[in-house]
Amino acid sequence: MAIFIRPPSSLSFLSSQTPSSLFTKPPKPHTFKTTSNLTRCQLSTLPILSFDGTKVGETSINLKSASPDTARAVVHRGITTDLNNKRRGTASTLTRAEVRGGGKKPFPQKKLGRARRGSQRTPLRPGGGVVFGPKPRDWSVKINKKEKRLAISTALASAAVNGIVVEEFGGKFEKPKTKEFIEALRRWGIDPKEKSMFFMTEDEVEDNVVLSSRNIGTLRMLTPRTLNLFDILNADKLVFTKGGLEYLNEAYGADDGEDEEDFEEETEEGTEAEEIVLPPSDA
Repeated sequence: MAIFIRPPSSLSFLSSQTPSSLFTKPPKPHTFKTTSNLTRCQLSTLPILSFDGTKVGETSINLKSASPDTARAVVHRGITTDLNNKRRGTASTLTRAEVRGGGKKPFPQKKLGRARRGSQRTPLRPGGGVVFGPKPRDWSVKINKKEKRLAISTALASAAVNGIVVEEFGGKFEKPKTKEFIEALRRWGIDPKEKSMFFMTEDEVEDNVVLSSRNIGTLRMLTPRTLNLFDILNADKLVFTKGGLEYLNEAYGADDGEDEEDFEEETEEGTEAEEIVLPPSDA
């Protein structure tokens, strides 16, 4: 006796009577490719002060800066990388297997009524080993050169609002005198108790200037070789010389040809609908 089994309704899409529109792919939508600039040009105007503290003019600092969406992350990655790379990684402790002593059982296991103990060098006792203590390790972190340069230029651009430019003052100090340097800071509107950063080129660094300022704990004297993110972010006031400002504009300034549109539209041509041809059913 032959038994006929009706196919389930879920397989009814294999019927030849199914309209072909169900097997038609919709046309691909137009795609828009947006390429936003990761950097921008940030222009700031700085006053130029003489050694006496009088304003003699103005100048501009034009640095490449990260976009507002990524600036904080770029600077954070740069400063954490610098701080990690400064760590020596020589901290070391002894575990209970490495500490000296503890080979003999201090007292019998039973009959004394005390808690059982197998060694005097257990981490629970003074002089014992350290549990999960530090061991020598390498803390260095790699960062791309372009990313580090972008972090420095972004930090300088954001801190330029607290910056001034002073004229050459290396020849003003006939001999090392910290008191005279503090008086010059006050004439420039800088409180000696505030953290300040001086940036100048190697040619502008005079011995009398270095000796006069090295006794001021809140002041940092930097050159292109020692420029770093920590001192930039830690300073309340930034002081540039004309040579130092020219170096920053040249080394960290915005390149020409970066005034392109923020967004580019790239439209793909719409493709025609494709039909899927299924083999005829046996029904």
